[in-house]
Amino acid sequence: MRNKRLILIASVAGYLLGLFSCHSDDRAMVVGKIQQASDLVTSEFTVDKVVYGKKTKRVFFIPLNETTFLAYSQAKVKTGINLSNILEEDVVIEGKKITLHLPPVEVVNFSYPPSSFVEDTLISNTNRFLNNISLQDQEDFFRSAELDIRESLQYMGMVKTSQENTRKLIQTLLSSFGFDEIYIHFKSDSLRIKKVNLENDPDNVQR
Repeated sequence: MRNKRLILIASVAGYLLGLFSCHSDDRAMVVGKIQQASDLVTSEFTVDKVVYGKKTKRVFFIPLNETTFLAYSQAKVKTGINLSNILEEDVVIEGKKITLHLPPVEVVNFSYPPSSFVEDTLISNTNRFLNNISLQDQEDFFRSAELDIRESLQYMGMVKTSQENTRKLIQTLLSSFGFDEIYIHFKSDSLRIKKVNLENDPDNVQR
């Protein structure tokens, strides 16, 4: 009787060990496949921005005249999830049920090309007596506009859209592996944006 009990315990232990190894292998496979899809999980956005600036000529602190500048511009933003950062502990498998904890959405590319800048010559008045808006002034206006765009990205709904796109792709991928229940969570709902240093000379230049 004792020998049978030992054999039964050994059999159960062997089964549990095999089950754990199977889940461990499945989890490693899932992590690997998700990491390979990293480049596919991206969303692209176009942000329209009106650029406005003015420059005031002063004589003895008395305003003499004012010149204005108005232009239209576009920024191209690409967001995504860095799936290469997923760890095995971020994946929980229970039979045909799988739960994922994904990294937060981040800006993977930000472009503000000068080719998109179009001056509104009907409103702009860049040449006034003793007070012209120079190319350097215009660069300052566009630099300030870029900073405005970067600071506003968090509030443009990019995180929600990127998360939805990621869910669709990952759910399609995991369904092909035979999972019936798929739960996807994100570790943060904030948007990660790389900090940049755009110096701006504020002398007589206002947005």
